[in-house]
Amino acid sequence: MKTALIMEGGAMRGMFTCGVIDVLMQHGISFDGAAGISAGAVFGCNYKSGQIGRPIRYNKKFCADPRYCSIRSWLRTGNLYGADFCYRELPDELDVFDRRAFRENPLPFYVGATDVRTGKPVYHLCTDGGPEDMLWFQASASMPVVSRPVEINGSLLLDGGITDAVPYAYMEALGYRRNVIVLTQPKGYRKEPVSGMGIMRFMLRKYPRVSEALAVRHLMYNRQMDGIDRREASGTSLVIRPPQPLRIGHTEKHPDELERVYQAGIREAVRRLDEIRVFLASVQ
Repeated sequence: MKTALIMEGGAMRGMFTCGVIDVLMQHGISFDGAAGISAGAVFGCNYKSGQIGRPIRYNKKFCADPRYCSIRSWLRTGNLYGADFCYRELPDELDVFDRRAFRENPLPFYVGATDVRTGKPVYHLCTDGGPEDMLWFQASASMPVVSRPVEINGSLLLDGGITDAVPYAYMEALGYRRNVIVLTQPKGYRKEPVSGMGIMRFMLRKYPRVSEALAVRHLMYNRQMDGIDRREASGTSLVIRPPQPLRIGHTEKHPDELERVYQAGIREAVRRLDEIRVFLASVQ
């Protein structure tokens, strides 16, 4: 039975995931596959490249840099998170993403995005960390309204969390049936309907399928959480989640806050380490 590491998004709540995956890497915990959505993709890819500490390092260094994330960037480029800075300058020059390690690691790594024309989730197997994979990372984390859709092979894509917050069903369909799922909200959390849908519909009037998906996103998310709870209770999935709300902003500018959430992920992963080992060993 194949195992997978599956990572939810959640903007800077993803620092919790960074702490978890660093502990997994430090202790040699391996899987047959991995998948990430949104922040789970852009931070989780460092699990495949084996770069312990990279995402917390560059986020603390550049979180207040207007090239990284700012209203100025949004007004000038249409992207709150600067696309050229985040997906070229940063990984190519400022805190280099190890594409060779990513390419040579045989771990299949999947990311999900939302097709703006259909309002459906789409997925990509990342193989080399090259330009196309980077576009998929960008698309997976491109939040609606504050990001331009990313064009890849004729498709326009936005944040995968709009239509598939935690891609466990997709991975199960590929044969990964015993999975460690990393969430960024505590147990029992459920979403409320998106507020301000009237404004959302106006801002997204060119992409009505995205508006329709956002209007029911809370229903999708809550069904997924119910499904994850069932899998956790049956023992087919092991779920790592923060023990309490992380209370961090989507565009957090304070390095100490990023470190706080990162350390919460480390503590929870260390606490569950023996349980994770037993869970994965049981499939041998």
